Amino acid sequence: MSQDHVHLLVSAPPSLSPSEIMRRIKGRTSTKLFQEFPQLKKRYWGQHFWARGYFCVTAGELTKEMIKEYLEHHFERKESDNFDIE
Repeated sequence: MSQDHVHLLVSAPPSLSPSEIMRRIKGRTSTKLFQEFPQLKKRYWGQHFWARGYFCVTAGELTKEMIKEYLEHHFERKESDNFDIE
């Protein structure tokens, strides 16, 4: 597993396949990041910003609160972390 990874909770219509959802998320976020941080283009020139793979699972009967609680305890927060769970 990658040291740096992202968890997303996505609600999508059943007509969209998981691969299409991820294609859109990865494409749009990398485009936006390259626009906001042009120095990333030099670092990732000729390479993909996101890794090729992804993991997808349905939430089923889980609530947003249950998922948030899981994520809050999924990893040990370090003082150097500069992000938060929303």
